[in-house]
Amino acid sequence: MQKRNLAVMIKPGARAREARRWAGILACYREPTYVRSIFELAITALPLVLIWVLMWATLHTGHYWLCLLLAIPAAGFLVRLFMIQHDCGHTSFFRHRLANDWVGRVIGVLTLTPYDCWRRNHAEHHATSGNLDRRGTGDVDMRTVREFQALSRWRRLLYRLYRHPVVMFGIGPIYLFVLRQRLPLGAGDWPSTMGTNAAIAALVAIMMWLVGVGPFLLVQMPITLLAGLIGVWLFYVQHQFEDTFWAREGSWSFHEAALYGSSHYALPVVLRWFTANIGVHHVHHLCSRIPYYRLQQVLRDHPQLAAIGRLTLWQSIKSIRMVLWDERDRRLVVFREMRAASKARGPGMLRNEIGRTFPSPTQTN
Repeated sequence: MQKRNLAVMIKPGARAREARRWAGILACYREPTYVRSIFELAITALPLVLIWVLMWATLHTGHYWLCLLLAIPAAGFLVRLFMIQHDCGHTSFFRHRLANDWVGRVIGVLTLTPYDCWRRNHAEHHATSGNLDRRGTGDVDMRTVREFQALSRWRRLLYRLYRHPVVMFGIGPIYLFVLRQRLPLGAGDWPSTMGTNAAIAALVAIMMWLVGVGPFLLVQMPITLLAGLIGVWLFYVQHQFEDTFWAREGSWSFHEAALYGSSHYALPVVLRWFTANIGVHHVHHLCSRIPYYRLQQVLRDHPQLAAIGRLTLWQSIKSIRMVLWDERDRRLVVFREMRAASKARGPGMLRNEIGRTFPSPTQTN
């Protein structure tokens, strides 16, 4: 278990006030630069096209391992392209909404993500992040200790399977990008989803006509699968760490959840570049209109923010085991800790504590 962040020891009311103060301070970083945004788009999209062509060329050498090796940087550039799409969804990549939306829609064809549908769901994620009573949109499914204990044995098993790394980071990316995002989730999602699907189908048909069905699949599949895995992993670690923030509606605060419920994923420089500084996620959630290329400037100007929610690569790997929210201690715990706490308190004491502290299961399921 990683060392607990000292920020969780501050009274919740004081943390909320501090977070609101930071939101005002960071407002001055929100303005994007048109030339810088075009430059960022060019140095991301053009290398991706070049590497794709090189991967296709290696197929004629008979050494497919070269193609797979090149898939690693190609996936990195595709992830970076998704982060540009992400900024477009927040209207932070360009000054004008129309430019953001159309660049986002075009990129969505390459990232297999219907832009307008994703933008709406992601906005709801930002608006409800850390709220235990408004979970379900854009979140990794997370149960509290009490909720998990109230589940049937079969549903406990399903939750354990869902949170298993093989399912979460192996099956999950394939399901999300290949299947789920091809289907409209609501009545208003049809134009975005079907338009993106039609554009994807047209692009795939053209590429298969140009290079052949087999070569296209041999090149594109490893890029898509690896980029999807990285994307799901990044989204997971941004909110799934021991001292993250979750609260019931009555004590939930948008600013507190944004600053203390999102991690500062301290990645090496190269990984920071490929992930477009998305690791500075606490600042992003607090002020989502800041372009990704200004997030590191925020940390340089205000180094005290770097310590909040800081998560190293090793700590992020260990956080995979933390799968239940303990409302009593306000932290994520592993299954073993839940069982140990239950034995220490005893069944009767635990039932009394649950009934006294938390709402009924019908309010949370």
